[in-house]
Amino acid sequence: MIERVGILAIQGDVEAHRHMLEGLGVAVSEVLSERDLDAVDALVMPGGESTTIAKGIDRLGLQKALQKRIAAGMPVLGTCAGAILLAREVENHPVAVLGAMDVTAVRNAYGTQVDSFAAPMDDDAAPGLEDFRCVFIRAPQLTNPGPGVDVLARVDGKPVLMRQGNVMAATFHPELTSDSRVHELLLATQ
Repeated sequence: MIERVGILAIQGDVEAHRHMLEGLGVAVSEVLSERDLDAVDALVMPGGESTTIAKGIDRLGLQKALQKRIAAGMPVLGTCAGAILLAREVENHPVAVLGAMDVTAVRNAYGTQVDSFAAPMDDDAAPGLEDFRCVFIRAPQLTNPGPGVDVLARVDGKPVLMRQGNVMAATFHPELTSDSRVHELLLATQ
């Protein structure tokens, strides 16, 4: 059972994720060290700028610890830049990734900040995600999913929420809505 969720607090909307998770009744703490990581049952890797977050992970010496905990089954949700860092590779910009999900990330696939938008998930979203409205800000796309990757939702036919075992990646920002269903999926991960 997930009792404490950590939020990788290098960059991104840490407080919005905290608010969403605390509203679901779980304890939340920031993760900035291996000791912090060892104290949590699950992890959220928020959006922000993927290169900056990757450099922060390196500076804090967290790369191997994150890879080890995720490989051992710790549930993790990466949103936007967090999803990029969970990918196997990044297509158009070299970023040190964790390689936790068998997908390719394409940074800023929808354009720049001015191209940000919100859109509903397609009708074929996984049960329980119907009518979820996604917020995209300089969002990536996740492409070339491997055989173990499940697409949970699409927008305009493009995957926006994927799961591979204990790893979930959202190309959008669920924390910027009042809808907690994506965070609930994280908490339901076994």
